[in-house]
Amino acid sequence: MAFKDIFRDDNTFNEKTIVGFASFAIMAIFAAADIITGLFGKSLIISDTIFNSFVFITLGSFGIDGITRIFKKNNGEIS
Repeated sequence: MAFKDIFRDDNTFNEKTIVGFASFAIMAIFAAADIITGLFGKSLIISDTIFNSFVFITLGSFGIDGITRIFKKNNGEIS
């Protein structure tokens, strides 16, 4: 399966989960970089706006996916 198959309408991937995981991974990289630079006595300056944007994307992606799973009927439709 190629990368472009992720964006087709009839795929088996959950795009919301992919976006949420990618956003979470970027936040984890920021955290690791902050810890590493802190060990060397330097301050890593990350804009609060950018970090909060990743937080909102992560929570939104996983929240929408969670609500979809909770309210999904047996035939695949959302109630």
